[in-house]
Amino acid sequence: MIKSSFKRNGSGQIVSFEVSGHAESGPYGSDIVCAAVSALTISTVNGIDALAGFEPIVETNDDEGGYLYVEVISNANQEQTNIAQILLENLLLGLQAVEQENLEFIQVKTINEK
Repeated sequence: MIKSSFKRNGSGQIVSFEVSGHAESGPYGSDIVCAAVSALTISTVNGIDALAGFEPIVETNDDEGGYLYVEVISNANQEQTNIAQILLENLLLGLQAVEQENLEFIQVKTINEK
């Protein structure tokens, strides 16, 4: 199962997300849940870099596979933050849509900091 979690700060902004695991909804190379999650997450990271104009902190584990952690930098200006938030909220919506159709293969949760 793919597990994803989004962390929001006290203002409600997404400050980081983590995705781990494997959907195993189909044979390797034909797993559409994995493909959807990969496309959404990679597109978001690339979008933050290209459109918001900063590189987020990114950690992956290629040895075990199926792990991505992304954190938004705290010194981004307001415009960069706004663009990044739109992209991150869109990612959350996209993953929730995948989850609704594939409950046995993906779990999405949001953690609110106090």
